[in-house]
Amino acid sequence: MTLQNILEKLVSFPVLGGDNNLEIINWIKVYVEDFGVITTLVPNKENTKASLHCRIGPAVDGGVILSGHTDVVPVKGQPWNTDPFKLTDNSDGNLYARGSSDMKGFLACCLASLPEMVKANLTKPIYFAFSYDEEIGCLAAEELINHIKTTYTETPKFAIIGEATMLQPVIGQKSIHIIDITVNGSQGHSSRIKQEVSAVHEAARIVMWAEQKMNTLIDSGSIDERFNPPHTSLHTGMIQGGIAPNIIANKATLSLDIRCLPQDDASQIYQDLKDYCKSREEEQQAVFSGFKIDVVENHPIVPSLNTNENADVVELIGKITGNKTWQTVSYASEAGHFSNAGIESIICGPGSIKQAHRANEFISKDQLNKGASMILELISYLETTI
Repeated sequence: MTLQNILEKLVSFPVLGGDNNLEIINWIKVYVEDFGVITTLVPNKENTKASLHCRIGPAVDGGVILSGHTDVVPVKGQPWNTDPFKLTDNSDGNLYARGSSDMKGFLACCLASLPEMVKANLTKPIYFAFSYDEEIGCLAAEELINHIKTTYTETPKFAIIGEATMLQPVIGQKSIHIIDITVNGSQGHSSRIKQEVSAVHEAARIVMWAEQKMNTLIDSGSIDERFNPPHTSLHTGMIQGGIAPNIIANKATLSLDIRCLPQDDASQIYQDLKDYCKSREEEQQAVFSGFKIDVVENHPIVPSLNTNENADVVELIGKITGNKTWQTVSYASEAGHFSNAGIESIICGPGSIKQAHRANEFISKDQLNKGASMILELISYLETTI
């Protein structure tokens, strides 16, 4: 199969974050095993989803993991001009489909390069590590990495996470943590605002607490100019509550999006939030004994990435891409999980993040071909490097 044929097949699987991904992962499994490579599936508890990993090359320390995810974000409500799950070539140099850029383009590059990997005399192994549910919080990453570490007797040294960066190396990312909060107050006539506890008013206090927390971190000097914005951000993206202007709201919900610089402690910020909400409960229960604030993680913290610019993986990616400069990003990926597991990690893949999560997502043919070339350069490098 050609590179474009493989991408065409991958995007035809409409696997959203949270969906059963067994059809696409089993297709990849069969494709890889047709080249004589043994694959391992890492299923979830319900056996409705699975990650896949495999090794190509010798069982020696120092190999390179190529990491990608099989799920995509929804298309509902977006104004697509084409079928989002059918690869469309509009003769403008671009290939349109959901996931073409984020990040099935990279998966296609890996799979299209597999025949060359198998034929090569690799001195270090190459691993595939393809996960599920990345788009809803990188939920499978930690289990997949742990499974890799216990399956193979040797230790991989590097991980290349193929998110869409236009093949520009990324050495840093913020962590991300999404918190869902439900405020339960007391309902009543709006004239009794001091005799009741408004869930909307209390939700507003939480919003202001989050903004003040962000400003306090900035004022403390916690700044990293490599990022844009150069500070930890706390943002209220959703808030609902109340049924009428003259009724005190007994329920309100909101969601906080927290993106931390590598030097800031995401777990501590979460604890500070819970402590604040607990203090509001204790104060307002004197007015209404049933007042309660439920604070729930939408998903666990996706850890930050902070690879040193002088790390060996940065040198490696420069050799195989020709790009000697690096950047940082404020979106999250599975790179932080690999880094936390002791594997030098970097984000670098074909396509543009500007195309991700939007209608008419595309990857240029030029980027797709350059992504495949990067992996071929990796193969060549591992043939000659001892």
